[in-house]
Amino acid sequence: MNLRNRKKGNVEVHTSALNDIMFFLLLFFLLASAVVNPQVVKLLLPRSESGQQANQQKSITVSIDENLNYFVDKQPVILENMETAIQSHLKEDTDATIVLYVARGVSIENTMQVFDVANKLKLKVVLAVEQKK
Repeated sequence: MNLRNRKKGNVEVHTSALNDIMFFLLLFFLLASAVVNPQVVKLLLPRSESGQQANQQKSITVSIDENLNYFVDKQPVILENMETAIQSHLKEDTDATIVLYVARGVSIENTMQVFDVANKLKLKVVLAVEQKK
């Protein structure tokens, strides 16, 4: 038995299929993260024990950030024009719900101004919260 002259085989690992799979996974997660909720202004929300989401057919997002800037579906508006901005998003759908995103530290007076506008338009308002961990 001659062990010294034995030929060793080449070992190769083909990773081209793994590269394709990783590319498609990366593409899927990038697209999914962009579509999740594009109508949201980034805010730190108050926390809630239940943290349940509202499932409505038509919703209009209204956001108030720390500097008391108001947004209707990511479009900045001033408080005096909020009613007309919401009405322009309503069109024919009168069963819409306003999802209100308010940053932590914003006073309840500023939040209630949006509730007053919703009451004038006879719309429901849902306050968005972040679930406690």
